[in-house]
Amino acid sequence: MTQPILKITGLKVAYGGIQAVKGIDLEIREGELVTLIGANGAGKTTTLKAITGTQAWAGAIDYCGTSTGGKAPHQLLRRGLVMVPEGRGVFTRMTVTENLQMGAFARDDTAAIAEDMEKMFATFPRLKERARQLAGTLSGGEQQMLAMARAMMSRPKLLLLDEPSMGLSPLMVEKIFEVVRSVAAQKIPMLLVEQNARLALEAANRAYVMDSGLITLSGDAREMLNDPKVRAAYLGEAAA
Repeated sequence: MTQPILKITGLKVAYGGIQAVKGIDLEIREGELVTLIGANGAGKTTTLKAITGTQAWAGAIDYCGTSTGGKAPHQLLRRGLVMVPEGRGVFTRMTVTENLQMGAFARDDTAAIAEDMEKMFATFPRLKERARQLAGTLSGGEQQMLAMARAMMSRPKLLLLDEPSMGLSPLMVEKIFEVVRSVAAQKIPMLLVEQNARLALEAANRAYVMDSGLITLSGDAREMLNDPKVRAAYLGEAAA
């Protein structure tokens, strides 16, 4: 069994008097795609924010063998911890090409950056067609493609995806998950928070179910697809 690239122990996050995350344990090993599913308000996005250093937390978060405590988000980014945020967060007044260049701002390997740019355009032909277009004029699906391509330009060691399919058409959702599966095939570790539990479980190696700030279930993702409680709660099927 490979060593965890991310290991979370007893993570707690509070907003004022509200305990949003109540002491969870979670880990991701090298080459794994792990999904975190749960209802709205379960604490999933808050967990991602704690991992990336954009939210105060208590407990222990170890990334690549060292604690992330006291590290600023940009320091973690330079160490390969990269997030595609909910809502995409593209730079709307920059072109597609400029957004991709921003993804590589921490790199100085000019030739390799150019190579990666071409790889992203090959993966997302629509972005190549719109290379000089302002990101704010793209459709929601195109912006999600751009957000994922921008994250890949940083050559992540761990990629966090927060609700990549939210608000997209079924056709675009399938395209986004094609890319998720492609990244997983490259053995880049990923933590996927996703409202489409079926697609997330089908793509993932392992899964955690989060409810009211707690991890209530964890295990093999494919096995969870057949768990009656998971099917009833998250896949819209009646329990057996």
